[in-house]
Amino acid sequence: MEDKLSIWSLVMNASLVVQLVMLLLLLASFLSWVMIFQRNQVMRKARRALRQFEDRFWSGVDLGELFREVNQMPNTHSGAENIFRAGLQEYTRLTQKTGSDPEMVMNGVQRAMRVAIAREEERLERHLPFLATVGSTSPYVGLFGTVWGIMNAFRGLANVHQATLASVAPGISEALVATAIGLFAAIPAVIAFNRFSAQSEGLLNAYDTFADEFSSILYRRVHRAG
Repeated sequence: MEDKLSIWSLVMNASLVVQLVMLLLLLASFLSWVMIFQRNQVMRKARRALRQFEDRFWSGVDLGELFREVNQMPNTHSGAENIFRAGLQEYTRLTQKTGSDPEMVMNGVQRAMRVAIAREEERLERHLPFLATVGSTSPYVGLFGTVWGIMNAFRGLANVHQATLASVAPGISEALVATAIGLFAAIPAVIAFNRFSAQSEGLLNAYDTFADEFSSILYRRVHRAG
């Protein structure tokens, strides 16, 4: 009896539908963990790159020199660097035109930095919808497997003369394994989604703050030049 109720035996003796549900949930769990590790690396590198670039930016270095540095050795993980590059490129392009209106220049700079922030948002939030989907649907997929398995277990009672707990226990147990696997897939995905969403929001707020501060610097410069 104990051998029949071991996890491996329950999985191998489950009906085809329940086995397919288990396989789908295990695949979803595996992909979730791959994305969790990948997103963790992205967030960690983005936070470190933000600190490094802000330290360099506020060190008093000339903006032209900093622009040349980031062009020569770009850091693809630095969102602030990408925003700085986009803003200064647009500022340089617009101020080189004769008779440039300062307000037009600043509107163009802010527009370019908003586009850069939107790209960073897309990069930071990549794969998060998949984690949200796994976290919200896996318990229900597992529940479907459980319902199907229990239904088969009770249908099997029609073929026995005396219904006992021993006759239905294996069928119900294998059905409950599907729910357990669904929770196993869902819980890490939900935790990771909430954690990475908070980290992404924090980084995007930092990027917005940097863009506002950089806009103020360029605003003073373009009006002083005008």
